[in-house]
Amino acid sequence: MAPIPADRNTQFTVDREPLRNNDTLQLIQSKVRGPFTFLNPTQASYEHKIQIPPSRDHLGRTTAPLSTTDLVPPVGAPTPSVANIEYKWTARDNRKGRHTLVTKSPSVEHPDTNVALPQSTTHWRSILHTIWMMISFYPVWDISWCVAYIFTLGSLLWVINSLFVFLPLIRPSSTFHNEALVGGGITAFIGATIFEIGSVFLMLEAINENREGCFGYAVESVLNEYVGGTEIGDGSSLKVVPRDDACTHHHRNKTNLVGKPPVLDSEKQRSGKTNSWVWWPSWAELKNHYFHELGFIASLSQLLGATVFWISGLTALPGILNVLSPGLSDGIYWTPQVIGGSGFIVSGWLFMIETQKHWWQPAPTVLGWHIGLWNFIGGIG
Repeated sequence: MAPIPADRNTQFTVDREPLRNNDTLQLIQSKVRGPFTFLNPTQASYEHKIQIPPSRDHLGRTTAPLSTTDLVPPVGAPTPSVANIEYKWTARDNRKGRHTLVTKSPSVEHPDTNVALPQSTTHWRSILHTIWMMISFYPVWDISWCVAYIFTLGSLLWVINSLFVFLPLIRPSSTFHNEALVGGGITAFIGATIFEIGSVFLMLEAINENREGCFGYAVESVLNEYVGGTEIGDGSSLKVVPRDDACTHHHRNKTNLVGKPPVLDSEKQRSGKTNSWVWWPSWAELKNHYFHELGFIASLSQLLGATVFWISGLTALPGILNVLSPGLSDGIYWTPQVIGGSGFIVSGWLFMIETQKHWWQPAPTVLGWHIGLWNFIGGIG
């Protein structure tokens, strides 16, 4: 078993260091961080080290073809860092199968270490493309997508539930027979059940994080281009492009909801390892890793809260709620709502903390932080 660091939030254990098998990435130790010393890191950054091909005439024109699939330099070859990008790993992105490049201004001092980058996700075209994909693309094999849609559906049910229960109080003329009992009770049960299913999926997502991580991009040679009939470029510059086959997260498995991805990247092929799906980790993994993992703790809090809250959903059904005595109603209807809602509050707060550099520093520019915030507010509600 790998030794446990004294300050867990500033260093990874050997068997849990992300991207440890990727020879083109070097961990920036000073940027490994987490909000609490007794929990695992939630953020890390990597320098992208590649062999820059010669591009100056006085160095001689290179005629050797540049590999687009394996840019690991030979032993002894210079490996400068790419000056205008860093690769950012976060625990949340790793669970969701996402890959983040942090772009910087191109370096004037070292132009040979700059590479062409993908279009920024904040560009209006990227935003429109993302919105279109949300409308038209339904990856039902992706557990993270399922988690998002299940909780969205559950939240919609609770909005409908509030109309049945609250609307008669402010507009009595809209009331129909047994509106709160039947309409409110049935939607409460369905909504609580959906939340319970979503919480189970959330736990499966948390324990099937990609332990090694993957870069998700490939470095390719920029081919010569023709502008106005004139050839520009010498074929020696590089660009970073997203590549599905460079990702080993289970989200790429399109055959079924659970299981290993259909294509392994070069690191996996060299090591001969697979990324098998697990239904529950061992006790040793729980004790040494997952009980120190913010995402797992937050997901567990969500599951426990949803399970207790489901009791209120069950007892809200007509035929149960309307025959309960006041004491039983307090014990098995109202109390589970308070306890379950508290679990949602804790879960939302932990998901917010996971995306922050420090436990006290909000991260309003991070989408995951806002998701945790709304979960926190929903628990209070």
